[in-house]
Order: sequence, then C-alpha cells, then structure tokens
Amino acid sequence: MSAERIDAHHHLWRYTPEDYPWMLDSMESIRRNFLIPELKRAMQEGGIEGVVTVQARQSTAETEWLLDLASRHEFMRAVVGWVPLTDPTVASHLEKYADHPKLKAVRHVLHDEPDDFYMLRKDFNNGIGLLKQFGLRYDILIFERHLPQTIELVDRHPSQVFIIDHIAKPRIKDGLISPWREQMQELARRGNVSCKLSGMVTEANWKNWTEADLKPYIDILLECFGPRRLMFGSDWPVSLVACTYEEWVNVVDHAISGLSTSEQEWVFGNTAKNVYDW
Repeated sequence: MSAERIDAHHHLWRYTPEDYPWMLDSMESIRRNFLIPELKRAMQEGGIEGVVTVQARQSTAETEWLLDLASRHEFMRAVVGWVPLTDPTVASHLEKYADHPKLKAVRHVLHDEPDDFYMLRKDFNNGIGLLKQFGLRYDILIFERHLPQTIELVDRHPSQVFIIDHIAKPRIKDGLISPWREQMQELARRGNVSCKLSGMVTEANWKNWTEADLKPYIDILLECFGPRRLMFGSDWPVSLVACTYEEWVNVVDHAISGLSTSEQEWVFGNTAKNVYDW
C-alpha cells in the first residue's frame, strides 16, 4: 500500500434549496456550488491526494452524476452512492450501478428519518442483505441515539462491511462522552465495522471549539478501533461552517501524532484503501 493521503469522506453539489433542504439558515456559507475546481483547491490546501466522494442527496441521479465525475477524475478513488434500499426492485438498481469500478458503497441518510428504528425495518434489511453479493459496503450515518439499533443492524449482517460516518455524531457540544463511549466500544467488537474520523467540528460549538474538546473522542476511537479501522474524512464542504479544510487536517494530524508513522499512514489513507478496496 502507498502512503498517499486520502480524504475518506467529502461531498460535491450543485446547490438548490429544493435539493438540499437540510442546509439550515445557519449554513448559509455553504449554500452554493461545490464542484471539482473547489475540491481540487481544498485537497491542495490539505495535502490530500485522493478522495472518497459521498452522496449528499437521496437520488439515483446524483449517484450517476458522481460516478460520471469519478470516471473522469482519477483522484476520485471511490464513490459512496445512494440506491433505494427499501424498494422491492432494489436489486435492479444495484445491478445497474455495481459494475462501475468506483462505486464502492451506498448510504442512506438514516439520521433524518422520523423513525429512529428505520434501519431495523424488514425492507431496509432486505436491501442491506443484497449488498455483499455486489461487492458493496454500507456507510452508516446516524446520531449517537441510534447506536443501540445500529449494533442490532450490524449483528443481523455479520459478513457485510460497515463504515460509521462522523463517529456516530456524539454530543460534543455538550461535552458528553457516555453512553457514546460504551456503545462505540461495543460496536467496535464487530470486526466488520470501521469508523471515519469526520464530522466532529459540526457536532461541537461551531464558533469556539478547540482541539481539546475533540481529542477525548479520537482517543477513545483509537483505543477501541485501532488505526487499521479508522480513516480520516473531512466532511468538506459541510465542515466549512466550523473550520477550514486545512484546519481539520491539522486537528487529526495533531491528535494521532503519538502513533507510529505506519499507524498514521493507516488513518490517513491505508484504511480507506483497504476498506473500500481499491
């Protein structure tokens, strides 16, 4: 494996209020287009050589757009797309996209579902159960309160590869560690689960977070997942509401500076390459 630095989680979008209703008034700074030129500038700022591009809207049209971009830009190493997992015809969607060499995973915006137990629905699990045969992983986007049912979901699919986005969004702004710590320790016992060091500044106080606010969470994850199941992700451009791209790279660099060079290379690239398999 190379030691190139990979951002395992970022987004691209052409902004319209209708397509991105989750961008609240407080996110006005990111209510604009973020496309390849902006991404290249951010990567240069952070010293990043490759990226995993993740869906931001629940649309197969967006999946197709991201895959088309990835086919034309070598630095886009993998795509986490969206397919209608609860649709009885989901297999046909998977067949349509799974042959694309850069589609490596799918994701559903679980934490925005009104039903906190949506992930335990039979139709959703039927969809998850099809992913392995198409060589696809599943990115889990949740809040801390969804962790108990996430453990149940993972246990239903012991041979499926799962990736936790944004460290399951703990209540960093309130400085709360438990029960997130204990639930993540339990989840980490499942060897088919990895975790992204991403999305943390947006769970902290956007205006006055400090590295000291974040480090306890990173330390816990290093202890329970280890460097080979943790991967750096920027969550750019969402993260811009709280920090620059370079600032977040530096936060993670500082937080893992006590690791060996090899361990740091796993967090900053090799884990993503291994888990997403390119």
